[in-house]
Amino acid sequence: MSEYKLAAAPRHQTGKGAARRTRAGGRVPAVLYGHGMEPLHLSVDAREFTFALRTDAGTNVLLELDVDGTPHLALAKEIQRHPVRGTFLHIDFLQVRRGERLRVSVPVHLVGEAPGVREGGRLGHDLHQINVEAEVTAVPEALEADVSGLDIGDAVRVGDLIAPRGVTILDDPEATVASVSAPTVEVEEPTEAVEGEEAAAAAGEAEGEEAAERPPAQ
Repeated sequence: MSEYKLAAAPRHQTGKGAARRTRAGGRVPAVLYGHGMEPLHLSVDAREFTFALRTDAGTNVLLELDVDGTPHLALAKEIQRHPVRGTFLHIDFLQVRRGERLRVSVPVHLVGEAPGVREGGRLGHDLHQINVEAEVTAVPEALEADVSGLDIGDAVRVGDLIAPRGVTILDDPEATVASVSAPTVEVEEPTEAVEGEEAAAAAGEAEGEEAAERPPAQ
């Protein structure tokens, strides 16, 4: 699992106004808690935190927060973002210890080429995240789902996934991760030319019926 060192500064003022001033200075308000410790109000550099999330572990990156020279091992338990701009609003850091087991969500990546797709089937990725339990330093960056054996109508289920040693998958073993469905048959709409021919034929039939109903000329 990726680890990233991140400097954090104590925040001595809290509240909405103080939080806005913190964000205006390029930092993100945060709080660190866990294991019975008194919550610490902190701030971290927004750009540095962005770099931390760009590691392969993503939001599960293990962080070493340096608070005035004291290291704290932590995970970003909750990240609040602006609904439009996507900027960071607040971070909840959970203090953890090496050897501790945690429950987290990790991404599922599809690998291989499904034979059913070559036959015209459609590959569906139904489960993008999966819940696992693992030691804090051994949380996998992702789990792989091999689709190379899937024909049309086949599926990979949670129970088919292979987790690294020491990692326990918590989701329903019967849940579908990926599947190959049959191709959809599309019904072609009639072209304008065909519609025109049908309309002309219908008009001709109507004229013939009208002529047949006229009385013969005297």
